[in-house]
Amino acid sequence: MRCKTDYIQRLFNFTQIFFFSLTYLSSWETQALNLSAVLTNGGPEALAWGIVIVVCGAMAQSASLAEMASMQPIAGAQYHWTHYLAPPNQKKFITWMQGWITWFAWISTLAGVANTTATMIQGLASVNYPDYEPKQWHLTLIIFGMLVVEALMNMYTFWLIPWIEMLAGILHICLLVVFLVVFACLAPRHTPDFVFLHTQSSSGWTTFPAWNIGLLTPVWGFVGFDGAVHMSEEVRRAKQAVPRSIFYTVVTNGVLAYAMVVCMLFTMGSVEEAQKSSFPIIEICQQATGSVKAATAMVSGLLVISLSVNLATIASVSRLTWAWARDGALPRWFSIIDRRHNVPIRAVWLPVLVVMALACLNIASSAAFGAFVALGSIGLFVSYFIAIACMVHNRFQVDSATFGNWNMGRLGLPVNVFALVYTAWVTVWLAFPSSLPVTGPNMNYAAPIFGATTLFALVYWFIKGRLHWQGLNKDVVRLVVEGGELQLK
Repeated sequence: MRCKTDYIQRLFNFTQIFFFSLTYLSSWETQALNLSAVLTNGGPEALAWGIVIVVCGAMAQSASLAEMASMQPIAGAQYHWTHYLAPPNQKKFITWMQGWITWFAWISTLAGVANTTATMIQGLASVNYPDYEPKQWHLTLIIFGMLVVEALMNMYTFWLIPWIEMLAGILHICLLVVFLVVFACLAPRHTPDFVFLHTQSSSGWTTFPAWNIGLLTPVWGFVGFDGAVHMSEEVRRAKQAVPRSIFYTVVTNGVLAYAMVVCMLFTMGSVEEAQKSSFPIIEICQQATGSVKAATAMVSGLLVISLSVNLATIASVSRLTWAWARDGALPRWFSIIDRRHNVPIRAVWLPVLVVMALACLNIASSAAFGAFVALGSIGLFVSYFIAIACMVHNRFQVDSATFGNWNMGRLGLPVNVFALVYTAWVTVWLAFPSSLPVTGPNMNYAAPIFGATTLFALVYWFIKGRLHWQGLNKDVVRLVVEGGELQLK
């Protein structure tokens, strides 16, 4: 199905796409919101030292992806780069698998962001209204309302989103200063030995696996930096702006997150009280300020950031959906752009409706919905691994790819290899359950769900992909590489 001539406008300048990416990662907020996981596995030491490892690994990942974004700043991102760099004989198959892995990972990421935001709203309600009894179906309704409102914003007021994300990025930095000042001036103190040497595990795992599972808390704050790349076709001077934004976003967030982690560990008060709370950061803020209202005000700032992240996630996953439909893997009906708003409206609503359907699982079992949410990190890490592995393979070819202006030169290969090792190591631990003994509710379903989605892509390859899929839209690739404004005919 083809449409008349439509255009995607290049609304984002470098500053806006940088703040879009900076806000999307929101790394220091992620450390604060997911603190309970690392307190159970590894303790303060795992977070204080683990975040250094994660920032170095994420810098290698983002630098590798930035090189590819400089070659082809395109909405399909990982699967387009895979197609460009993969061995010719396997190019079509690897591209097909990469495309589906990336799409499912981003659907799951949207579900995870929406669930975190809804949980934060419910947590604030519980603290401020002691008589309130939280229910799982409440979470589902909150997710529904939030997704519908922000999908409508993506649909009718998309021109505002670059400015919203830029303001959210400024708040992201200013709010960190507020938290650091409050914690440093008002909260109780722990010793350096507690922060840098204290290891604990109440999960049933021994020290080594507990430490590596605890490493996943900082990892969650440094995954999804490819979100800005999926907006590439709406960024001015994308070959320069997008690579810089995704790399320097990781660097900036790394500095901010490390400052927050160290300050929070020194001033978090009672570890036992924090672990008892369903949302530890609220308890930590309350211990520091001695006031429920002050704690609510501080965490409400995090809620604003989380809502902005959800808004950005809808934008990114919609552009990936649009690109995957434009290339014929999803029905081309979803690739049509609304001529009035210059937005792929159908591609906006598809992932939103899928996540809303998945959120209904929350009513029966939070574990069932959590199983799909768990797919996000492992799926994105696998997509990074495939793309970077293709880059490494291509570097050894006689007719290797032409690099863009943003490249690492001689450092490229060792950085790519380090990124592969880091990605593979973390991916293994992403599949581990967080505690022992393993039961239905605490089982980590990331690997089984990832296996199911990969099996779907493989079966669908033999049904459609191998014989009927024509591959990527070469006209689109040509226009993007030449830096022209995207036009569908």
